[in-house]
Amino acid sequence: MTDPTARRILVVDDDVDGLEVLKTRLVHAGYVVETAESAEQALARVRSFDPGLIVTDQRMSGMTGLELLAKVRASMDAVEVVVMTAHDDMQTAVTAMKAGAFDFLVKPVDPKTVQGLAERCFRERALNVEADTPEAMAALPRGRLVGRDPRMIEIYKTIGSLAGNRATVLVRGETGTGKEVIARAIHEHSEHVGEPFIAVNCSALTDTLLESELFGHVKGAFTGAIGSRRGYFELAGKGTIFLDEIGDTSPEFQTKLLRVLQERRFYPVGGEESRATEARVIAATHQPIEDLITEGRFREDLYFRLKVVEITVPPLRERRRDIELVAVALLGRVRDETSRDIRRISDDAMARLMTYDWPGNVRELENTLMRAAIVARGTVIGVDHLILEDGDGSGEDLRLQTAMLRHVRMVLDRAEGDESAAAELLGISKEEFDRHLALTDAPIST
Repeated sequence: MTDPTARRILVVDDDVDGLEVLKTRLVHAGYVVETAESAEQALARVRSFDPGLIVTDQRMSGMTGLELLAKVRASMDAVEVVVMTAHDDMQTAVTAMKAGAFDFLVKPVDPKTVQGLAERCFRERALNVEADTPEAMAALPRGRLVGRDPRMIEIYKTIGSLAGNRATVLVRGETGTGKEVIARAIHEHSEHVGEPFIAVNCSALTDTLLESELFGHVKGAFTGAIGSRRGYFELAGKGTIFLDEIGDTSPEFQTKLLRVLQERRFYPVGGEESRATEARVIAATHQPIEDLITEGRFREDLYFRLKVVEITVPPLRERRRDIELVAVALLGRVRDETSRDIRRISDDAMARLMTYDWPGNVRELENTLMRAAIVARGTVIGVDHLILEDGDGSGEDLRLQTAMLRHVRMVLDRAEGDESAAAELLGISKEEFDRHLALTDAPIST
């Protein structure tokens, strides 16, 4: 069985001069190195030499590097493999990474690059040795509020106090702080948890569509209304309607919503008879409502109707002691979404997470861990797997969406415009890639 801590490297290439250059560099860096001039020679030596890493050329006489990779993965899963090729063909890169290669390099290869890959490989192997404990697998349930900060404790108390009543709630906080999670928690702790919870993103819909979704419409109310349709206020029963980004709605819509909150009745779009609703309303916004009221963009009377109970969610940077708790709680979701057996976050990676300001809050933390899990080759997220940008006040666009769009464009370029191949490189479905690609038409800072 391969020793996870062994710093032994087997270099495989039919280019003898290239073999010696790489061997010299790696030996100088402190590795024990053996070489093989073919994949067949490599397989004959691998059992006795017991390497932690194999660096192999792809095109050799006889067995290829990819075939060697497949045999190593089938019988020696603990051994990492880096594939090199003199041909920058996208399909080989995709095949190698899908087959479990640690990385893929295009010749001519800088020996310094190989040394850097070796260092990263053996750091990850050391982390994975530490990860094999029952404690490392522990993670809190999905969708659960996490935090010991006093302000979070007060939020928990408020959620509990709302369990026995139907008060309207306004949840305030920056984007990504978990406002919908709080709304769901209120619903799930209510007496009507068996009724629907319906979330509506107000900023994503025009006034007409928003009214149709919430109030329903009658046949012929507008172009395309070929039949009558019940809205969420009717379908929710005694459940909860969560109106996210309420600050983005128009004063005209706000007037109609105010009437619903005051009278508990509404009119379907195009309808002449009012209908009753028993649904509870929870609204959320990241915008400063008071400023919107001053500017005439939000009705003050609606504001007071919504904030019967007001919950303000602190940003992650203001409760740094909670970052570790939140990160560990997210690991279960990370494992589910990435299909990677990530068991823990290394101490140095956690220290880095706790010093970052998280402008995108919990949502950005989750996306960062998702991306790190995909990059990590083992069961531990290390500091090398984290991609974080620290703002310096220069005006650089550090939004997570901007970084994601740039990455999508870069991968598409690498795949020479082949969208299916790009999706494979990103480790996502073609449908999900199409959704990301649609966003790249929007201008982003460069």
